[in-house]
This record gives sequence, structure tokens and C-alpha cells, in this order.
Amino acid sequence: MKNISFSVIGINHNHIYGQVDALLRAGAIFLSFAATEPELGKSFARKYPQAEQVESPQQILEDRRTQLIVTAAIPSERAPLGMQVMEHGKDFMSDKPGFTTLEQLQNVRRVQAKTKRIYSIYFSERFACGSAIKAGKLVRSGVIGQVIQTIGLGPHRIGKWRPDWFFDRLQHGGILTDIGSHQADQFLYFTGSTKAEVVSSQVANYRNPQYPGFEDFGDMMIRGDGGTGYVRVDWYTPDGLGTWGDGRLIILGTDGYIELRKYIDVLGRAGKDHLFLVDRHQAQYLDCSQEEQTYGQQLVEDILNRTEKTMPQDHCFLASKLALDAEASAKRLGYLSNE
Repeated sequence: MKNISFSVIGINHNHIYGQVDALLRAGAIFLSFAATEPELGKSFARKYPQAEQVESPQQILEDRRTQLIVTAAIPSERAPLGMQVMEHGKDFMSDKPGFTTLEQLQNVRRVQAKTKRIYSIYFSERFACGSAIKAGKLVRSGVIGQVIQTIGLGPHRIGKWRPDWFFDRLQHGGILTDIGSHQADQFLYFTGSTKAEVVSSQVANYRNPQYPGFEDFGDMMIRGDGGTGYVRVDWYTPDGLGTWGDGRLIILGTDGYIELRKYIDVLGRAGKDHLFLVDRHQAQYLDCSQEEQTYGQQLVEDILNRTEKTMPQDHCFLASKLALDAEASAKRLGYLSNE
């Protein structure tokens, strides 16, 4: 079977390890990487000794062997890099968020339309989550009827390792732009919406006034041509929880509902990827921890065949636009009055 070669530019977020591993599982060849931070580069090189560390991103951009460039750079740097990548005739995979401003999104749309390259965003809360993968299969089977609403909850823990850029909204994009994009992606996917708009949104900083402009809480309501959605995201996960966040998703259908406890079943079953299904006949629990992750393989096939198996390009852009629109129009609460 044919395969592809890929390289990495920018390893500022540790999501890059999941992105690379997804491609390696698909048999892709890891050629090289560029990292401007020596301490990050050392750890990355130890993990992936097969990849050559090069001095300049330009070397990767000009390497004709590389078909795909992957990044988890500082969020505000991802879209400009993606445009360079596509203009060099290569496909692009970004960690989320793929954009931090609506202007970036508009510019990337223009370049993507001109070059016909792939601009993919690794929405790990769907692509790397066994319970979400299983939920997609159940929804397509019709077991809960027509999906009419999703409720997505994305709590996170700040931790002590966050770099300075994490607290800078110009670099980070804001809470709805960032972790809200995961939820926008899931809303579109599970409701089947191809058109959608933000009904209302709000953000706040209730716990971290030492970081002016930082947002530790956000929510939004979305309406699409396939259903409605509510999203709540925050940075309040307490130390008493045994993981970084109790991510949950409720998918409401006309004949039943599905609830995902993605990362922990509080005081219950061990491990992650817990799915609860209630339909017309019964309520049942499904362990989805062994569900196959297909994002990497599908992206490889898309690159080789110029298809859209991973996700339609329009879906990628629309999910991002919803998050960016919500951030831009959000009512600002809490300690944000000094912005």
C-alpha cells in the first residue's frame, strides 16, 4: 500500500505527540522536524529518533519528499504557517485551534481554494476518543433516531506547566476559540449540520485575575440546519479529580440519547471512554476504550487520493468559524473589565 512522508514544524503543545502517533500508526514516514525551543526539541527527539532535526522550518517547506506538515505551534502562528505550507504544494495538519482570528480563517480559505491542498485540524476530542468514535457509529445506525441537540462540556485543568503564551489571548485565541472549537466540531458532526450560527456566547475570568484578559470560563449556544447545541468550557478542574478534565457529551435523539464520559467515570468504572446508551428498548453501558482510531489512516488516504474521508474541508472551516464567531461576539463577564 502506498504511504506518505511527513514532517513537523512547531511543537509548543504536547498534542503534537498524539498527532504524530496517529500518522505513525497509519504507516506514514516521519522525515524531519524543526523546533525553536531547545528543551522541547530534546524531548521530542528522544521520542522520535527516526526523524531528523533540522535548523530551519524553511528546509522542511522546501523538501520535496515531504507531503504533509504537522504543527502544534503557538496557536496564533498556525494559520500563517498553514498558508506557507499550502503555497509550497503540501498538505497541512494543525492542532486545534487552527486559527485565532476570523481574518486568519478568511485568508486560509482563500489560499486553500487556490492551492486545493488539505487544511486539517486534529480535533482530538472526537478523532482520538473511542467513545466519540463509537457514538458516531451508533448515531449513523439510527438507534436514537434523529439527533436534535448536543450538550458538550469541556472542563480542563490549568496545571503548573503552562507557558506564558497560554495566558495571552492574542496568542492563545481565547477559551471559545481554543477548547470551544472541539465542541463546535462535535456539534456539526453529530447533528449533521452543514450550516450553523452562534445564538449567544459569554466568557469570564472568575479565578485568575492575575492574568488580565485570560478567560477561564465560556459557554455558547449554537443553531444549525441539523439541530441545536449548548457548549460549556472551563479551566476549573480541581486537583481531586484523577484526570485533567471530566469531558462529557450528551447526544439527544428523537428515540433515545447517548452520554459520553470521555476521560473518567467519577467514583465508578476505571479507565476512560465510557458510553451510556438509552433507546426504546433498554439502557446499557458500552466500554469504548478499544475502539479503533482511524483519523491517521483516513488522512493518509485523503492525501494520496485527494478525497475528504477524514472530514470535509467545509466542516473544518465551519467548526472553526463557529468558535471564532462565539469568541468575537461573547459578552465579557467577571474580571475582564480591564481589557
